[in-house]
Amino acid sequence: MKVSCLQENLARGLSVVSRAVAARSTLPVLGNVLIATDQGRLKIAATNLELAVSCWIGAKVDEDGATTIPARTLIDFVNSLPPERIDLALNVKTQTLHLKCARYDANIKGIDASEFPIIPTLGDGKRIELEPEILREMIEQVSFAAATDESRPVLTGVIAKFEKDKVTFAAADGFRLSVRHATLTKPLEQPVHAIIPAKALQEVGRVSGDQEEPIEISVTENRSQALFRLTNIEIVSQLVDGIFPDFTRIIPESHTTRTTVNTAELQSAVKASSVFAREAMNTVRLQIAPAGEMGAGKMTITAASAESGDNLGEIDATVDGEPVEIAFNARYLADVLGVLHTPQVALETSGSASPGVIKAVGRDDFTHVIMPMHINK
Repeated sequence: MKVSCLQENLARGLSVVSRAVAARSTLPVLGNVLIATDQGRLKIAATNLELAVSCWIGAKVDEDGATTIPARTLIDFVNSLPPERIDLALNVKTQTLHLKCARYDANIKGIDASEFPIIPTLGDGKRIELEPEILREMIEQVSFAAATDESRPVLTGVIAKFEKDKVTFAAADGFRLSVRHATLTKPLEQPVHAIIPAKALQEVGRVSGDQEEPIEISVTENRSQALFRLTNIEIVSQLVDGIFPDFTRIIPESHTTRTTVNTAELQSAVKASSVFAREAMNTVRLQIAPAGEMGAGKMTITAASAESGDNLGEIDATVDGEPVEIAFNARYLADVLGVLHTPQVALETSGSASPGVIKAVGRDDFTHVIMPMHINK
């Protein structure tokens, strides 16, 4: 193998695949990245057997070949090089890759490419297309609500439902639920349901920043893998096996109070209260009062800690319904407020012991449910 490419392109390609490198594995080759020529381009790939990421970069190929190189060594060395041309040459007998860039030279020992797992590619099956901006926003607004605890593996995934011209993503961790809908540009004949690991979806969101063409999604016939194809990147993820709970039953059908506030103001108030909430089970209290003879409606956000003290923040609110006091986990509130992209947010409640529903005002495609925390009167 003899290849030349630009340092910035190689560094970017390595950055794209880096998250799929196995941190600890009994197979040494999983700690490596595959470097291979592929139809006049350079292919870089990594896998931990659950997630595989492949990236293609422009290169001048003088001689075809492939090898695998320890990821950490290669990434650190390439990132330290000047933005010049890098020449790569492989000694097949010793599996040593020689790198030359400006006045820098290195020899890195690798493992034969034949030991690297085969990564599936997008077949000719059913392909679902989604605009990159929509898919990124769906991932951002749902994946954070997935569980990180592996005790219930099904909750570490995002249920993706593709039906006719509609797509729904939902994730829940037992304390909160996030649901996002969108419209497909090309309707499907057959519905497709899959539980995709939240980490894999976050990876798709991370690498799709400058993607302009629609992202192609495909689920293998045996429903074991999901494949995402971008312009120069492919991501393959194992699917989560199991049955996702019926999340529609978690969303309250009615409410007694609907409170509308400025999103940025509520974010600031929650951030201030979380300083004191840290030592008190992360609890922040929201006291909601409708407009009355004394003035406009308001929301009071408080937190108290026996060690640190307490705080109180007050923001204007449009309150439709009864006064209510409800407590939430400060981090859960901050998480959902951080993914809303509307100036105003609505909180629908039915008392201090019922779940709160958060919606983006002016949009009907996003719903977030948070379980309340117990309030000591």
